[in-house]
Amino acid sequence: MTIHPGHPFAQPEDARDQVRRLRGRLGGAVSLWTSGTGAARAGLTVSSVMIAAGEPGRVLGLIDPDSALVDTLAQTHTAVVALLEWPHRNLADAFAGVAPAPGGLFAQAAFAETAWGPLLEGVRTWAGVRVEEVREVGWSQLVTATIEQVSIGPEERPLEHRRGRYQEPTAHK
Repeated sequence: MTIHPGHPFAQPEDARDQVRRLRGRLGGAVSLWTSGTGAARAGLTVSSVMIAAGEPGRVLGLIDPDSALVDTLAQTHTAVVALLEWPHRNLADAFAGVAPAPGGLFAQAAFAETAWGPLLEGVRTWAGVRVEEVREVGWSQLVTATIEQVSIGPEERPLEHRRGRYQEPTAHK
C-alpha cells in the first residue's frame, strides 16, 4: 500500500474548473437545507449561502439542480436552513452525497418536525424560510427565501468548508 500526500484521483490543477477553484477559496459555513415531511423529506448540504438583511431578511442559496431538494422545495415552498458544527461533518458528507447513508439520509440523526420542515435536533442556529423564487444561475438553482423564524445559539465549533475540506475550528479565546 502506498500513502499519497494528495488525493490519488484528483485532476491536475491546470485541468480543474477554474471558477470552482475560485469559489473554493472563498470558503464558508456549512448549512443543511431540509424540506418536506414524512417519507417526502429531502435535504442537502450547502455552503454557497448568503444572508441579505432587510424587512424581511432573506437567505440565498445555490442548490444542485439534480438534488431531490429542488423538487421538494417546489412542492412545499418551505425549508429549514441549519448551520452545522464540527461534530456534524459526517452527517454533512452524507447529505452532500459523498458518504454512505445506511437507511436513508434522515436515519443518520434525529430530526424534529417544524412548520418549515425537518430540523436536525441539537442544532443551535437555524432559520425557517419560505421560498420566494427559484431560478437558474450557472449550473445551479438560486433559491431566494424569506426568513420567517430565526434561532441563534452559541457558536462553539462551526463547520466551515474551504478548498474541498472542512476546516477544523480553533479554540475560542
